[in-house]
Amino acid sequence: MRRFLTIAAAGLLAFSGLTACGQDDDGGTTKTPKIGVILPDSKSSARWETADRKFLAAAFEAAGVEYDIQNAQNDKTAFGTIADQMITNGATVLMIVNLDSGTGKAVIEKARSQGVATIDYDRLTLGGNSEYYVSFDNEKVGQLQGEGLVKCLADAKVDKPVVAELNGSATDNNATQFKAGYDSVLQPLYDSGEFVKGPDESVPEWNNTQAGTIFEQMLTSTSGKIDGVLAANDGLAHAVISLLEKNNLKGKVPVTGQDATVQALQHILAGEQCMTVYKAVKKEADAAAELAIALANGEKKTTSQTTKDPESGRDVPSVLLDPLSVTADNVKAVVDDGYVTVAELCVDDYAELCTKAGIS
Repeated sequence: MRRFLTIAAAGLLAFSGLTACGQDDDGGTTKTPKIGVILPDSKSSARWETADRKFLAAAFEAAGVEYDIQNAQNDKTAFGTIADQMITNGATVLMIVNLDSGTGKAVIEKARSQGVATIDYDRLTLGGNSEYYVSFDNEKVGQLQGEGLVKCLADAKVDKPVVAELNGSATDNNATQFKAGYDSVLQPLYDSGEFVKGPDESVPEWNNTQAGTIFEQMLTSTSGKIDGVLAANDGLAHAVISLLEKNNLKGKVPVTGQDATVQALQHILAGEQCMTVYKAVKKEADAAAELAIALANGEKKTTSQTTKDPESGRDVPSVLLDPLSVTADNVKAVVDDGYVTVAELCVDDYAELCTKAGIS
């Protein structure tokens, strides 16, 4: 269970000046601060390259700290190799988005054995023993998805709707937390008979192509009788919407999402996607960068939250940010926050839809 206290990471913390290689007070040699970041891929979600890389780089550059950001492209071997190279090249802090807890744990153990501090970014590495975990309240994300789908089905006035669940990767603890969140909303409705539980499957490695195949099988197994889809993120949602279009059902079946991608926001404006969840990645990146910079300078900051590691039982010092539910009524909020631009969103046929939504 998470313990929520007063958040100390409301803004960038003040840090002492960066320490160059030289002598410390005891006459020993100090290391030049250098932060290594390993992102997971660029296919499961556009955010890793379009948002996280940009915001993390900006935070490190503003602090004048040396950094190296690389993407493992969903390759477990490459993930380990990149970590080895970063450690060899002098990283004093390693921030990772694990591909799965086993791969992440191996990297964290090696880093710590060589005196390199570690941070779990966005995904908790079970049993990994990182100094910090920085993410969003993932069960709240799932809860917002479940509540959003319930509202959209109510608006559609479908009696005893059949709901399919297309979950994220079974090896991603975030996906487990998302599901716990939306099932806390949906399960009571299944139990009461108000909703009918349809197919419920995880998508290996959040692979969008496989998501399309899985959802096509769901449609076949139910003879097309699916009234709503809890898709765990926007990539999976797009795969679902593509199949719904193929079956002349696009816009007729509410579909959830997560990440507030440009594509998802366009689907929402067009009435093809029920909702998404916006996670202000800049705030997440800034919070993680604050902690990484402190560690690189030999400081250990105190966070105001913890997350229970279900494998080790450890309370991991954490920063957990609040997500925002986004529907057609508040797409403008994502634009106003600077996460997407009008030029990206309001192209071609979407220009008129943006105008109707007050986006200009």
